[in-house]
Amino acid sequence: MEFIDLASQQKRIRDRITRGIEAVLNHGQYIMGPEIAALEEELARYVGARHAISCASGTDALLMALMARGIGPGDAVLTTPFTFVATAEVISLAGATPVFVDIDPKTYNIDPDRLEQCIAALRGGGAGPRALPRIDRLNAIAPKAVITVDLFGLPADYSRLESITGREGLFLIEDAAQSFGAEYNGRKACAFGDIACTSFFPAKPLGCYGDGGMCFCADDGMAEILRSIRLHGKGSHKYENVRIGINGRLDTIQAAILLAKFSLFEEEVKLRQAVAGRYTGKLRACRDLVTPVVPAGYQSVWAQYSLLARDEAQRDAIMKKMQAAGIPTVIYYPRPLHLQGAFSFLGYRAGDFPVSEDCARRIFSLPMHPYLGETDQDRIVAALLEAIGT
Repeated sequence: MEFIDLASQQKRIRDRITRGIEAVLNHGQYIMGPEIAALEEELARYVGARHAISCASGTDALLMALMARGIGPGDAVLTTPFTFVATAEVISLAGATPVFVDIDPKTYNIDPDRLEQCIAALRGGGAGPRALPRIDRLNAIAPKAVITVDLFGLPADYSRLESITGREGLFLIEDAAQSFGAEYNGRKACAFGDIACTSFFPAKPLGCYGDGGMCFCADDGMAEILRSIRLHGKGSHKYENVRIGINGRLDTIQAAILLAKFSLFEEEVKLRQAVAGRYTGKLRACRDLVTPVVPAGYQSVWAQYSLLARDEAQRDAIMKKMQAAGIPTVIYYPRPLHLQGAFSFLGYRAGDFPVSEDCARRIFSLPMHPYLGETDQDRIVAALLEAIGT
C-alpha cells in the first residue's frame, strides 16, 4: 500500500502529460516557455488572485516573498514551530529573526491569541508571558511580518489574522504549501495575506514531477518585484539587474505537467474529502484517538489525514503494528522547530511551546490520496483499531 499514490493518477492522464512534454520538446523553450504564462493565468483565475508568479519551489516562493518586502536584519518574523523547516528557514536566510508562536490545539495552525501576545511582548521589550528568543539585543529586533501555515491542508483563521496584522502594520505571508485547493469562508487558499505561497512538490495536493512553487498577490508593484527577484533581480532586460535576486524560475516542462494534472484537480479535491470523511466517520468514536477538526466555514484539501494518539508510547506502538500489517504511517512533525539544532541560536527550550510539543509526541498520519479505495480504507481502519485494541 502506498502512503501517497501518484501512479494511479498518472495512469489517468499519462497521454495528456506526454503530449504536454512533447510540446515543450518541439518548441524548445525550456526556460520561461509559453506553458509558464498559461499555468500562471489558470491558477490565478482558480484562486481568485490578480497575479500568480511561478517559481522553482515552495521554499523559493517564501524566500521571494520576504525579499520582495525587504525583510532582513533587525526584523522579527513570527511563525509557528509546528511546520516543515522551510517556513522558518527562509526567515534566517533573509537575515531576519524567526520568532515562534504556539498553535491552536484543534487546528494545529498558529493561534491568533498567542500571536497578539507575542507581538505585544516584542514591542514591550520582552515583557510578558509569551516565550521569546533568548538572544542578545532582543530589544534591537522589531516585528515586521507574520508567516502563517495552513497545516495539513486546513487554512488558518484569516479573519483574525488579517485583522491582527492589519492593525499592527505587519506584512502577512500565507504559507499555503499544503493547502492549495482549500477554502476559508468561501475564499480559496492562496488568496490571503499580502503574498501567498504554495508548493508543487510531488506529494502536494497539486504536485509536479520535481520541485515547483508559486506566489500569489493582488498588488501590481509587488508582482513586478517578485518577477524580478525570481530572475536574478532582472530589470528591463536580461542584463540589467536592479536588485538582488535568485535563480527561482519554474521549468517549462514542470509547468506542462502541472497543466495536465490541474485538469483533474477539482475532482481529486472532492475525492480527498470523501476519503477524509469516511476515515473520520469510522474513527470518531474511538476514545484513544483525536480525529481532525474542520471548523464551520473551512474546507480542507487534506494534504494529510493526521490523528492524535493518547500519548507518545501509544503512538509509537500503533505505528509499529501498522507497519507489521503492511500499512504505512508517517509523523508530521516529530520535533518542533524551536527544538531543532538549526534554530538553537534562538535559545528556545523544551516547554516553551507546549501545544506544539504535545502534538509532536502524539501525532501520526494515515495514507491519504484521491485514489484510496474503500476496501483499502476499511483495511487501514481495521488495522488501526486492532492496533489500539478496540
